[in-house]
Amino acid sequence: MRAKDIMTESIVCVNVKETVFDAAELLLGAGVSAAPVVNDKGNVVGIVSEADLIHRAEIETAPRKSWLLRLLDSEATAARDYVTSHARKVADVMTREVVTASDDATLGELVELIEKHRVKRIPIVRDEKIVGIVSRANLLGALLSREPDGAVGLPDDKKLRHAVVEAFDRQAWKSRWPVNVVVSDGVVHLWGFVEGEEVRKAYRVAAENVPGVRKVKSHLRSIPAAVGMGV
Repeated sequence: MRAKDIMTESIVCVNVKETVFDAAELLLGAGVSAAPVVNDKGNVVGIVSEADLIHRAEIETAPRKSWLLRLLDSEATAARDYVTSHARKVADVMTREVVTASDDATLGELVELIEKHRVKRIPIVRDEKIVGIVSRANLLGALLSREPDGAVGLPDDKKLRHAVVEAFDRQAWKSRWPVNVVVSDGVVHLWGFVEGEEVRKAYRVAAENVPGVRKVKSHLRSIPAAVGMGV
């Protein structure tokens, strides 16, 4: 799946010429916490969020610093704080460093951008024009779209056991100790020893992901310390 498959296409945008009051009204009316800022050509030039609009002189929420912090602040920092709390134009308070992606970006690339830049949403662009936006909610929707509906035409227990064993054999975390797989009426039973709780959990998850498995009952146990030390 790619960005174009999951993005929200009905985008709420703020024109760079608008005021902070226009932006606040738009965010409230649309029920969103942030919106891309675009120029007259539809190019993304910034993003404005609730966080950019809540520290305002008009409502007496401008940051109040102690005398020590004011003493340590540079003139540039003090000037920037003043602009943030007093400027009337969106262009003066918006975040200019906008992380964007193409509509052909994979979901993996989108998640990487979200985590790397610590943002909640990614504007999607095509030919430098904004065409959509992908939020973390869109990614959750993509996950739900892949939820298994339940196997149709369940494989017999012998084939299911073979599929589960194959799934284990492909994993780098496979235990060096034998793990026995028993399948009865689609229920997978796991017996044996593994190197700790994380590996035990990984076995269960790998079995659950095999199509046709109705349930997994793990009887796996952690290798005793004495055995692990070669005693």
